[in-house]
Amino acid sequence: MRTTVSAQTDTRRLVVLAVDDEPHGLSLLVEGLQANPHIRRVFAAVDAAEALRLLASNDDELLQRKELGLPTIDAVFADLQMPGLSGMEMARVFSALNPSPVLVFVTGHASEAVNAFDLGAVDYLLKPCNQSRLDRAVDRVLDKLRSTPAVAGPAGAVAPAKPDDDEVIPVELAGTTKLVPRSTVRWVEAQGDYARLFTTDGNSHLVRIPLTQLEERWEKAGFVRIHRSFLVALNLITELRMGQGGYQVVIGNDEKLLPVSRRHTRELKDRLTGR
Repeated sequence: MRTTVSAQTDTRRLVVLAVDDEPHGLSLLVEGLQANPHIRRVFAAVDAAEALRLLASNDDELLQRKELGLPTIDAVFADLQMPGLSGMEMARVFSALNPSPVLVFVTGHASEAVNAFDLGAVDYLLKPCNQSRLDRAVDRVLDKLRSTPAVAGPAGAVAPAKPDDDEVIPVELAGTTKLVPRSTVRWVEAQGDYARLFTTDGNSHLVRIPLTQLEERWEKAGFVRIHRSFLVALNLITELRMGQGGYQVVIGNDEKLLPVSRRHTRELKDRLTGR
């Protein structure tokens, strides 16, 4: 029997993320977090894009936390001034998640403190911060987690009530990071080791994620494989029709047609009739 213990009952349960584009600053932050007795695991990222990719990875523990309705990680310790998405912009993405991680800023700039606390950050540390100051921030994270309403989960776990969270995919182009919510994706087309996301605004975005990986990650969110090259949001399929080359699906009201392979036809029919 597998037993999972929550952050509220195990003082070494905390799984946190450290984000800083300065290698030395990131190394010091990770070392300080690892030295805290309440933190069991630290993930590290050099910018917001890497942080978001990490949280969307197939790490076994992170996937298990999602299944239990826990935040993917318990807390984010992030710098503010970073290339691409700033720490504040990244924090807005994290704070929109439900359940969301606890936010702590670690920065050399004091000017954004008010905005940080407006986003719900529990602490704002100025560099360089010593171990005792970092430990106090971890204590505030624990206080925040203990005050979060929870429900009983599998095998005696304690977890927040699980909502429908919306994964965010970072797309990088010419030095700019665009955030694409999964809920805006209509269908995905395989392009080698990449996948192209077609969204509700009529645009498309190329990401370096294989289609098979997206199929595994998004199955529970209502996406279905209809062809070796296509993954589709099931609720956007308005028609299944027979064409000259076999079955096709109609996406939305704009008569967008996508092919359905023979091997996926039966499963698709079952999903459509049973949804």
